Amino acid sequence: MKIRIESEEQRETFKQDAINAWADYQATGLHATADEVTEWLTSWGAEGEVTAPVCHR
Repeated sequence: MKIRIESEEQRETFKQDAINAWADYQATGLHATADEVTEWLTSWGAEGEVTAPVCHR
């Protein structure tokens, strides 16, 4: 039962984070594209690792 409750709490936290991110985007228009994030993530641990993308309009 404890695992199920923790799973539900994690799901709710994820949902709230997504709602907050959408609200921030609607208010500011700032974003990073999927391609920018993918480039950043795939460079982790590699030589020439890139920095996190900067949010833009």
